[in-house]
Amino acid sequence: CTAHAGEAKGAESVWETLKKLQPTRIGHGVRSAEDPSLLTYLKQNDIHLEVCPTSNIQVNVFDKITDHPAHQLYLSGISMGINTDARTVAPINLTHEYEVMAKTFHWTPAFFKRTNLEAIRHAFAPDSTKEKIKAIIEHAY
Repeated sequence: CTAHAGEAKGAESVWETLKKLQPTRIGHGVRSAEDPSLLTYLKQNDIHLEVCPTSNIQVNVFDKITDHPAHQLYLSGISMGINTDARTVAPINLTHEYEVMAKTFHWTPAFFKRTNLEAIRHAFAPDSTKEKIKAIIEHAY
């Protein structure tokens, strides 16, 4: 399951969610960056974070995009994807999010390839579907 945590509240909300719900994915989870032991846990237990940079700025989790921990999360080696969040919260598209990541954090196609492959691996879809999508992504990069 996916559970939302680690956005409005800090890393402790992610810990609480992990203990109570045992999700395989965390919606947002960006405040996990505040706790190195949590990052280790997320990596060791293959918990995927659905990171929504623009939405996090719009709802004032961070003051500006350069304060966002998306790049730090990526470098920690955890599984994560870049997402748009609900269109009513952040009326932007994925192209916009990718442009923000490329411009702000100097992400190259290799960064996006890894996050896309991680998102596919953690998708709630049959393995056969995931393999088809993975092949498309591999070919595109």
